[in-house]
Amino acid sequence: MTIKRARLIYNPTSGREEIKRRLPDILQRLERGGIETSCHATASEGDATIAAADAADRGFDLIIAAGGDGTLYEVINGLAEKDVRPPLGILPLGTTNDFARALGIPKHWEYACDLITQQYTRPIDLGRANNRYFINIAGGGSLTELTYEVPSKLKTMIGQLAYYMKGLEKMTRLRPTELRLQAKEIGEIHEEIMLFLICNSNSVGGFEKLAPEASLSDGLFDVVVLKKCNLGEFIRLASLALRGEHLNDPHVVHFRTSELVVTTPDYVQLNLDGEYGGTLPCTFKVLPSHLDIIVDEAGNSTYK
Repeated sequence: MTIKRARLIYNPTSGREEIKRRLPDILQRLERGGIETSCHATASEGDATIAAADAADRGFDLIIAAGGDGTLYEVINGLAEKDVRPPLGILPLGTTNDFARALGIPKHWEYACDLITQQYTRPIDLGRANNRYFINIAGGGSLTELTYEVPSKLKTMIGQLAYYMKGLEKMTRLRPTELRLQAKEIGEIHEEIMLFLICNSNSVGGFEKLAPEASLSDGLFDVVVLKKCNLGEFIRLASLALRGEHLNDPHVVHFRTSELVVTTPDYVQLNLDGEYGGTLPCTFKVLPSHLDIIVDEAGNSTYK
């Protein structure tokens, strides 16, 4: 068996700090599977980006991101501009793991480790937003801000409930924003909107059917725009989105594109994979088959 060298980049505070408790067992399981693994524990914002770029420069055979979507976002930003990008394995041990859910990567650390040791990879698209990169979702509008407004200590203490609490707080303050979207395939849309989402996968914010036909390897974004509506209509649409029945509603605009320019006269923050990604205006572009992700070859594994 050929031994591979891996760099495990992990967030020690992710997912109620499970990674710190499981780290010796994770390293042992990877070693038994033929992957010699060294570690980097992140210490501050942006640290995982620097660590991933360094690991690529040092010639590691693969990189493993352990944590939630925020850790994964930082790691792919460290890899995206490299000429040689090692395959990426994922240990979804964070509070939110939307991308792992979309690819059916097991949430349980033992099964996720076993998947990584099989080393079967699939090329997936990345998204570029100005000079930043995202792997799963980009968006704007007041409700999309809640993911990076929730304090990390609160997420560690109560997990997913922290997002629900923040969401309820923000829902009473939802306001529309004037937006222009110029899409390569469809032309211009000028609307007052509540939020817009640029989806690379079908799993967004715990909604597995928000963009039900989105694909990680089709070279296109699925764009979902929620037009101006009141709170009651918003709640009704959220219930439809849980069932994947929202795309034909008159309050929703849905289209696919490989490139999108979004502008506004207002101050609108961007959410990239659940993290703060700057402000509008922004040009979004698909980078086809830009990164290899370790997945189940048979396609039988699931996040649950």
